[in-house]
Amino acid sequence: MIYKDEPKDANLLVVVAVEGYAQRHNMKEKDVFEQFKRYEINVAIRECYSTLHTQDLEETIGFAEDVLKRRMQ
Repeated sequence: MIYKDEPKDANLLVVVAVEGYAQRHNMKEKDVFEQFKRYEINVAIRECYSTLHTQDLEETIGFAEDVLKRRMQ
């Protein structure tokens, strides 16, 4: 069964990742969001929602950092 609020919750994980990444790297959230869009980090977070939502929010930020780092190479 699919949880009806899953898309909203996945979007919240994207917000957490953007804000957390911005804080960790001393960047503006707007710039982080643009970078996430360019490298489809927001898509990756949504695709991995079923796992990420069971983890601490710091794990979502770390996931975003790892995926972005690999995609930028």
